[in-house]
Amino acid sequence: MSDYYSSKTKLINSKEYLFDELRKKWIKSTPEELVRQQFWKYLHYEKKYPKSLIAVEKKIDVNGLNKRFDLLIYNNDGKPNIIVECKSKNVKIDESALNQVLSYQYKLGANYLIITNGNKTYCIHIDLLSKKMKYLDDIPNYIRS
Repeated sequence: MSDYYSSKTKLINSKEYLFDELRKKWIKSTPEELVRQQFWKYLHYEKKYPKSLIAVEKKIDVNGLNKRFDLLIYNNDGKPNIIVECKSKNVKIDESALNQVLSYQYKLGANYLIITNGNKTYCIHIDLLSKKMKYLDDIPNYIRS
C-alpha cells in the first residue's frame, strides 16, 4: 500500500491538519494518522468495504483501561468483523502491536485482525470457535450478504 489516496489538508497555527471524510472533521496530521487515512481508503476503494461499516478511533474498555482502536469494520449485521491497528511508517510491527490488537479482539470478537505501518501489512483470520489464528496472504474483499 502506498500513499496513493489524496487528502484535503490545511495549516492551523503552522500545524498541518487533514480532513477525515469518515469522521467529517479536521484531524491533526501525524505519521500514524497518515497511515490510518490511507488504509481506510484502501479498504473502501480497493476492497470495497462501505464507508458506513467503517468506524475510526472509538473508545473501548479493555480490562478497565480506556483504549482506542484505529479502525473497526463491521459486518452487515453490525457485528465487529475486522480490527485494524495502524502504526506510523517508521514503527516496526512487533509482538507488542500483535498483543495490542489481540486485546481489542478479545473484547470485540472480530473475525480478522490487521496490523499495518503502511509498508508492511499483516492480516490474521481468527477462528472464533477453535480459537486458532491463521495468517492470510491478502485482506478479504467485502462480500455483501
